[in-house]
Amino acid sequence: MKRALLNIDYTNDFIATNGALTCGEAGQKIEAAVVAITRTFIENGVDIIYAIDVHDEGDAYHPETKLFPPHNLRNTNGRLLYGQLQEVYEESRDELNVHWLDKTRYSAFAGTTLGIMLRARGIEEVYLVGVCTDICILHTAVDLYNLGYRIVIVKDAVASFNQMGHEWALAHFEHTLGATIL
Repeated sequence: MKRALLNIDYTNDFIATNGALTCGEAGQKIEAAVVAITRTFIENGVDIIYAIDVHDEGDAYHPETKLFPPHNLRNTNGRLLYGQLQEVYEESRDELNVHWLDKTRYSAFAGTTLGIMLRARGIEEVYLVGVCTDICILHTAVDLYNLGYRIVIVKDAVASFNQMGHEWALAHFEHTLGATIL
């Protein structure tokens, strides 16, 4: 079965202590797991897709503008991958199995070519890591489910700034979406 790894929003703004919309310590604690699984998948030739939130400063028409402070603004340090993951990306970004996907909504499918990328590669199973468990990971997982993909959530490699939401989402993945929780 062909698989891919979706590495969602593990950026400075979502993880660093001074990030604009940070998970803080919860996100920082998963760094080693996110980096390890990303390295392993790259080394084994598995497709890695960095699905990374991008916003334009002052975009009054984006729905998140009313919900959250400005974050992951285009061409800022806040949008760089956090910690060692940025190094992993820089070392491997020219590999044929490493892809960058800008996204502007919670789901990595909304307004992107993700569906085309997965179908073109014959992907059947998608692993999810990153943040936030109960927002972008959740909305992407629901779309994966609705499109018939097998879903694997790497529990030690997902986090949120809302611990109750994180726990709820993990249960939802398993019991409602039939995801495998590793």
